Amino acid sequence: MKYCLVIIVLFTATFNLFSESWKIEADLSFSMNQNAYSDNWAGEEKGSISWATNANLLAEKQLNTIIHNKNTLKLAFGQTHSQYVDNSGDKNWTKPDKTTDLIDFESILRFTLSAFVDPYLSGRWESQFLDQVPGLETKPLNSNKITESLGMAKVFFKEDKKEFGTRLGFSFKQYLNQREDIENTNDGGLEFIAEYKTILTGETINLNSKLNIYKALYYSESEDLEGTDYEDDWKTPRLTWENILSASLTKLINLNLYVNMIYNETDYDFEENSIDEIQFKQTLALGLTYKLL
Repeated sequence: MKYCLVIIVLFTATFNLFSESWKIEADLSFSMNQNAYSDNWAGEEKGSISWATNANLLAEKQLNTIIHNKNTLKLAFGQTHSQYVDNSGDKNWTKPDKTTDLIDFESILRFTLSAFVDPYLSGRWESQFLDQVPGLETKPLNSNKITESLGMAKVFFKEDKKEFGTRLGFSFKQYLNQREDIENTNDGGLEFIAEYKTILTGETINLNSKLNIYKALYYSESEDLEGTDYEDDWKTPRLTWENILSASLTKLINLNLYVNMIYNETDYDFEENSIDEIQFKQTLALGLTYKLL
């Protein structure tokens, strides 16, 4: 875990010290919605405050004639505070509920050898700021998924703010959790990634799309699942399709649409049944934004 934090610190230092030579992009946004009602309000509405902040950061550079380095960092966190009426009729505020929570950092080294495809190495850390489980202690920076990959990459086109590329390789994943009742596991297999970035209307609307398909060939706990109803779930391909649509309405006001679709039978619901269907997450935020470059 400490090594991932060191990576984040180094990434931040890159922004400050080498901004002249690195290609830097930073899209930061904050949105909030609030409503309140007096204690004698005749309706059944209750007060609430919802807020969310997002950051999409990029730093890339051709380090030398054969090595290109690309670093991306996605951060998101939001909460909703709601009122409730107690038995005496007084209005009180509940503890805030999370509406979004994401930490996703990836660093890619691509070896540009002027061939049809380029070898690459990459490392990725996925986590969340707060792991909140009802009735249990809140754990910061939990759970964590760390991925190391190597394989071949192909950039089909790359312009100023338009890019399309794919990667195919072997990935090794570690699933780390601070809670004692959840075991740390690992697996390895084949991974395909396609990334597309474009400008839809002038400089005002940007689309970033990333498709990830992973097929595990090895799982550390496969023997423990033998004889269960989900002993082969880990063999099922896992799909993640993430889309971010950002529209600049003015220099300070931004509309951000985030859509993420996941298919992963290794996820389980509270009854320990595998989720054999597509999971869907969507957030729409209108608020203040700041583009560094």
